[in-house]
Amino acid sequence: MAHDKKEQGEKVVATNRKAFHDYAIEEKLEAGLALKGTEVKSLREGRANLRDSYASVDKGVVRLHNCHISPYSHGNIMNHDPLRPRVLLLHKKEIRKLIGQTQQKGLTLVPLRIYFSPRGLAKVEIALAKGKKEYDRRETIKQREAGREMERAMKGGRRKK
Repeated sequence: MAHDKKEQGEKVVATNRKAFHDYAIEEKLEAGLALKGTEVKSLREGRANLRDSYASVDKGVVRLHNCHISPYSHGNIMNHDPLRPRVLLLHKKEIRKLIGQTQQKGLTLVPLRIYFSPRGLAKVEIALAKGKKEYDRRETIKQREAGREMERAMKGGRRKK
């Protein structure tokens, strides 16, 4: 018998909105997360925070640091450390590429969001990003405001006709 399970999209657990403000995103990658049982259950409850988290590569292993996954509510003694470094699952070719770009170009690995794939696997979207200076942030805000003003003017012009 065929399964009648509906094809569901990604279920986003946590996003790092501050990353888009503080960094210029250059390239995005999808990585798997190596988690313990209670961490997965806690993620399914939507209890994760990516605010000050970052990823690093050491000895050929990519790790996610400062990602807070709250202890599972029914976990008792089996619970995990909420801030433990978690291994990200990537192919060796991708890891070598990340090592080269983070060391040479001065880029940083920043997690953008944690989500569950349609197959039910926990994934992290990480980005190679370059830190923005204060004036870059102001420039981004100015551009966004100018775009909104143009949209308003265009929308207002259409209504009068």
